[in-house]
Formats: sequence, structure tokens, C-alpha cells
Amino acid sequence: MRLEKCWFCSSTIYPGHGIQFVRNDAKIFRFCRSKCHKNFKMKRNPRKVKWTKAYRRLHGKDMTQDATFEFERKRNRPERYDRNVTEQTLKAIPVILKTRHEHLKKHIVNRHAPGKKLEKKYAANELQQDLYLLPKDKTVVTTEKQKVKVKVVQQQTEDNMEE
Repeated sequence: MRLEKCWFCSSTIYPGHGIQFVRNDAKIFRFCRSKCHKNFKMKRNPRKVKWTKAYRRLHGKDMTQDATFEFERKRNRPERYDRNVTEQTLKAIPVILKTRHEHLKKHIVNRHAPGKKLEKKYAANELQQDLYLLPKDKTVVTTEKQKVKVKVVQQQTEDNMEE
């Protein structure tokens, strides 16, 4: 069973699915669905269409440089396998998948890091601007790294007064 890749969005095309377009120069284009085929006919660039794999790779949303992807590359000539190589390959697959998953988690954390820094910066800026809203007698402001300490005083309620 041969699995092909969509020319436009790079998703997997299973046997019996998709559309194949052959140009006059005998170049074959395979598309996973009519959406990709229509975008190709409209001469859209996959790197500029947000839902494609090419866009995600170009804009740092997906991992592109990972050694574990090298194991999946397409080989045009048939490989000769003996029993030992096949056994080692089958044992290595879970290790490779685990490594790829760890790399992906690390990539996601690194991708979100600049946004978290910006959120902290905006929050600190907003706090600094709205500092005057806090009651002055109950706040102690320190200038070190824009930290604000607020004393919390428990208010007297009727239940507390009766005890």
C-alpha cells in the first residue's frame, strides 16, 4: 500500500482517494481533496495559505529540523532487508517515536516562550498604570522588578462579631 503526499497541503493521500493532475510536461500533481486542487488551479502559493503544512513550517509553527524525520524520507530504490535489520528497525520505532514526541513538546514550549514574556510585560505595564486604583493605606510598593505587595485584611462580618 503506497501512501502519497498532497502536493498542496502535504497531507497523506490513501489509496483510492484524492485527485491526480498530469501537466503537459508529464509532471504529476496529487491532491488529497478538491479544496487543494481548486487552490492549485487558482495558482495560490501553499506557503501563503495558512492551513497548509508549508505555511506552518515557514512560520515556525511546526518542527522542520529534527533528525527523526530522516527515518521517514522517501527512497526511490528498494532496500534489501535481512531478518536482523528488520528486527532492529521494529525495536527502534518506539524509541524514535518517543524521541520525536519529546522534541515536539520542547518545540511547543519554545514557540510559546516569547508570547509568555510579552504577557508578563503587558501585565506589569498595566499594573503600573493602574496602581493608583489600589487603596494607599493597605499597599506597599517595592520598585524591584515592579513587584507589588498587597496586605489583605479580613473584613468583619456579623458571624465573626458574634463569636
